[in-house]
Amino acid sequence: MIEQTIEQLLALRLSGCVQALKEQLEDSKYQDLPFEQRLALIVDREQMRRQNLSLQRRIREAQLKQAATIENMDFHTQRQLNKATLLDLASCSWIQHHQNLFILGATGLGKTFIACALANKACRLGLRALYIKAADLISNLLLARADGSFAAYSSKLNKFDLLIIDEWLRSPLTEQQSREILDLADDRYSNRSTIFVSQLPVSDWHSSIAAPTIADAILDRIVHNASRIELKAKESMRSQKNIPSSWLTKKSQPLASSLRSD
Repeated sequence: MIEQTIEQLLALRLSGCVQALKEQLEDSKYQDLPFEQRLALIVDREQMRRQNLSLQRRIREAQLKQAATIENMDFHTQRQLNKATLLDLASCSWIQHHQNLFILGATGLGKTFIACALANKACRLGLRALYIKAADLISNLLLARADGSFAAYSSKLNKFDLLIIDEWLRSPLTEQQSREILDLADDRYSNRSTIFVSQLPVSDWHSSIAAPTIADAILDRIVHNASRIELKAKESMRSQKNIPSSWLTKKSQPLASSLRSD
């Protein structure tokens, strides 16, 4: 009878239930528990299994460049790490409110590490995230526009609660590239969140986007509801040993309504 039940559970893809049931059959301590409690333990195991599988899918789907987590950041470094700011961002409430985040600083200061750690936390909270370099994103958008798959690709991007655009404005945007970014920014405005990881100060973004009117439109959609993390150090962390990629030197603050006052 038990063997048949196990086969039925496996046919229903309830392997967590099977594992929990076998444990109860092999361990006499479960025999004293009432049926309802034993059943609840079996169901809990299946739910936990499914939650773990979903998390693994979200992490895999995110394509994070680094296996970073909030927990493995070093908050004891002598680099003015603002633990309260980072933990506040790790709550991901800003993602649920569809706000943006800018992570700024010179190369080698851990910008990508922080972005990936926040995305990892978002995945663990049940949100969907995607990491992509700006050049790859623009290439994908242009290709999708050319081969007729733009609507499908745009819809795919809009399903992600958090989009990480790394190496943002490493190279100036052409007018065509700027138009594609404008469409993306317009779709995500007040609907989804984006992390922009850049070496370039926000005050220089406008001049790096071709066509002033397009630049105005893009920045109008990404700046006003954004916070910043600015990383500063005398040298790249890659040149140092045993120092984690987690320097925060300035509390994330809402941006001013006008970029030119930045």
